[in-house]
Amino acid sequence: MPSFVPYSLVSFALLLAELATIARILLRPHRDPASRIAWLLVVTFLPLAGILAYLLFGEVNIGRRRVERMRTVLAGLRKDFSAEDLSAETFPAEGAATEASTASAQAVVLERHENLFRLGHSISGFHPVGGNTAQLLPDSNATIDALVDDIDAAKQHVHLLFYIWLPDNNGRKVIEALKRAAARGVACRAMADDLGSRTLIRSDHWESMRQAGVQVANGLPIGYPLLRLFIGRIDLRNHRKIVVIDDHITYCGSQNCADPEFLVKAKFAPWVDAMMRFEGPIARQNQVLFAGDWMSRVDEDLAALLEAPLRAPEPGGFTAQAIGAGPTVRFSAMPEMFESMLYAARREAIVSTPYFVPNESLQSALCATAYRGVDTTLLFPARNDSWTVAAASRSYYAELLAAGVKIHEYVGGLLHAKSMTIDGEITLIGSANMDRRSFDLNYENNILLHDPALTAQMRARQQEYIARSRPATREEVAAWPVSRRLWHNSVATLGPLL
Repeated sequence: MPSFVPYSLVSFALLLAELATIARILLRPHRDPASRIAWLLVVTFLPLAGILAYLLFGEVNIGRRRVERMRTVLAGLRKDFSAEDLSAETFPAEGAATEASTASAQAVVLERHENLFRLGHSISGFHPVGGNTAQLLPDSNATIDALVDDIDAAKQHVHLLFYIWLPDNNGRKVIEALKRAAARGVACRAMADDLGSRTLIRSDHWESMRQAGVQVANGLPIGYPLLRLFIGRIDLRNHRKIVVIDDHITYCGSQNCADPEFLVKAKFAPWVDAMMRFEGPIARQNQVLFAGDWMSRVDEDLAALLEAPLRAPEPGGFTAQAIGAGPTVRFSAMPEMFESMLYAARREAIVSTPYFVPNESLQSALCATAYRGVDTTLLFPARNDSWTVAAASRSYYAELLAAGVKIHEYVGGLLHAKSMTIDGEITLIGSANMDRRSFDLNYENNILLHDPALTAQMRARQQEYIARSRPATREEVAAWPVSRRLWHNSVATLGPLL
């Protein structure tokens, strides 16, 4: 009778761990088939490394306690505003404006754009609000100067949230402005992501703000990295850039609180960003996003701020809507927004993003938009600070160019602006990229707005980017050697694993 050699204890434990991981891969919600297959192959053929990789990168989970707290906080925050404060929130017919109960506020949503704002409402719970004004700021340094001026003029509160906040020249300007405001009795709350802003958070500047009366908080703290494996994914980050001053001024765009020279990655500098300064009711929606992030980390109730009367909006202002997405928001919210805008375009769609790793539906939307005759342009940096994104993004060029999409690579630095304009009427600006990190992993904030004049400014800025770019052509891409195409496609294959 042949002898039976049992598994060793270690082998048996590894087998159980492998089976448990495979079961989780199959049961995890919102996992597209390509991603499931990729993870199953990795775990099956490389069990130990595959299980560890899945613990690190396979789950979209910030930790059960964090999720519960965040959802409790958000459920208790008021998102809709009274008719006495804002325009009536309905969707009128083409070309018509909704009359507000206040004489100066109008929420104008044209029929052809109605579904965009409905989709935005389904993501964050915010209705479009009228009575807003805004300006596209000239450059990164001008943005910081404007921000410092607004902080110096603040009377009630200053709320800041940045993914990356560096203790460089611009970063210190904002720090000193916050200290001055706190000394005047202005309530100052500053939040920065624990990973992206680790240099500042672990510096003397962070403590000096605290001692000056500025309330500070680090978002999504990492703690002990090894323990994070068992609590939640370490690279799920708060990528938002939110400024709210006196519940009436807000900033939105791609810029972190740093110099354009961005010394932590100086060889890719300058960082080229796009930031808008808004005044009006839209600031209250960004206030809700900030309050949700703040209260999820700090034991302080900001709900009363969301009940305070709003300042009367400016006559003739435009309609806007804040969109906040993230791992605890509906799955695929940001790609849905991008795709819906592309499908809504009738004449032109221009997109700038530094990080482009689309999912299948977004890639199809871009191609379909060009195929149906819409002038479709994509703007990327020629040199990317992420070699994986640089390789993966170029694996999509051939299909896009064949469909008629125009691709331009910016050569004047790292184009970091995240913007989309359609038909010279609608703009989407904010922190979200067209990559899987922004789709699935990061907390992001954008503003969708309808205003031909402001969109014309954004479109003119996009044309400046194009003027400083080199076009990617079908002939050039077709001439890439096999080794280069193999590299691009191999890196892109890893996309479903992230």
